[in-house]
Amino acid sequence: MLRRFAFAAALTLAGATGAHADEARTAQYFDAIAGAPPLRTAFLRAMPKGGELHVHLTGAIYAENYIRWAVEDGLCVRRAGMALVPPPCDPAQGTEPAAILDTDRALRGAVIDSLSMRNHSDARDSGHDHFFATFGKFNASARLRFGDMIAEYVSRLAAENTFYLEVMASPGMDEARALGAQAGWSDDWNALRTRLSTPEMDSLVTLTRKILDDAEARKNAILRCGTPQADPGCKVTVRYLAQIIRIFPREQVFAEILFATLQIKSDPRVVGLNLVAPEDDPVTLRDYTAQMRMVGFLTDTGRATNVALHAGEVVLGLVPPEDLRFHIRQAVELAGAKRVGHGTGIAWEDDSTGLMAQMAQRKVLVEINPTSSEQILRIAGKDHPFPVYRRMGVPVALSTDDPGVSRIDLSHEYQRIARDYGLGYRDLKALARNALEYSFMAGPSLWVGDRRAGPCAADSPAGAPAAACRAFLDGSEKAREQWRLEATFARFEATPWPTP
Repeated sequence: MLRRFAFAAALTLAGATGAHADEARTAQYFDAIAGAPPLRTAFLRAMPKGGELHVHLTGAIYAENYIRWAVEDGLCVRRAGMALVPPPCDPAQGTEPAAILDTDRALRGAVIDSLSMRNHSDARDSGHDHFFATFGKFNASARLRFGDMIAEYVSRLAAENTFYLEVMASPGMDEARALGAQAGWSDDWNALRTRLSTPEMDSLVTLTRKILDDAEARKNAILRCGTPQADPGCKVTVRYLAQIIRIFPREQVFAEILFATLQIKSDPRVVGLNLVAPEDDPVTLRDYTAQMRMVGFLTDTGRATNVALHAGEVVLGLVPPEDLRFHIRQAVELAGAKRVGHGTGIAWEDDSTGLMAQMAQRKVLVEINPTSSEQILRIAGKDHPFPVYRRMGVPVALSTDDPGVSRIDLSHEYQRIARDYGLGYRDLKALARNALEYSFMAGPSLWVGDRRAGPCAADSPAGAPAAACRAFLDGSEKAREQWRLEATFARFEATPWPTP
């Protein structure tokens, strides 16, 4: 069998040269190891994966790190609910110093299970409920470690040969909600925006910029950036999505959205916004249409501000049928979303095929999170709309959602999607390219259709670009990242793959 594989490879590659030969050889190796999951794991960890577009920073952190930080920061562990909580610790009230987790292995294991999906059992609670409950249990530690969290995640991405990140985070949102509560509601949204456009809001934008500065300085210190011992994570380009919590009263959500748009105008590192928290929450369901209209109003339907939205993260049984019929459509049409996170409920949308045709025409990307969808919604394999989106021409990319909670990484999602849908190497390569093509980075794309843009059309990413291509790349952050990905692919595909 191995001889037949080698012979077929020789025939296929006989007329191929250079980069095309390397890609073909890599694709054939990937097909040949389909029955060897460990080899595929190693392959996909090394494979360039473009970027990560849908990840919540606090959910990206593994429970073990939250525990370590809790010990270092003098936090407490509460046995009721197995949560990390602020001091003071009082055994009489059921809280003990987190340091006990370094010696009490049974308690430590129970806390890790509580802070993640490890060892989860539906006999205790649903995957949906357990998943979303984890965030409140590690929030006390997360609040103290913004820069540490960024450092952990970019280091992990770099170890997977992935060098672009758009991460959802919420600095300043608590304060923005307080300003919204103070302002109160008005059906006159122009008046409400004026009421919220205060020196306090401007100061909050300035403060949040400093929070990002401090977090990145901390990340750089942890990873030893700028030194000979720099962690590869230093090479990861980090951009932020302002993360709006949507389960609060509407005047507070309005203030959050407004604050997010001001952040994006003020700080080029903040490239878009997203609304988060359970889509089936009673407040979300009640206010969903109003929230989509708010986003559309404050972003000029996505023309003034990049919008990515969680939509369709619901299925029949989790919510009544009536709440499945319009969420994705309104995210696209009312709010102007350029990307949709999850999108698992597409089959229940009114005129779902027409909606997907519209998404394909508008090039609205769907961020696919396979493990998260299974853990939260019990949607996987043939029941997941991933292959339907592809068949309908809707662009898709893979992401992790909350890899620390789910106990996964980005390579795991690539392996899972290849296994479940029989994808080949070139299919996965297209998904990786999509992660940069549909990012919110500034500047024109390196790609026009399936060809590189004119100034770089004749240049090989395996070498240095000529002057015209270099000038084009210098003028576009997006094209530079895409060129870096192509150069990484060229090195990866030149690997002398062993005989399977």
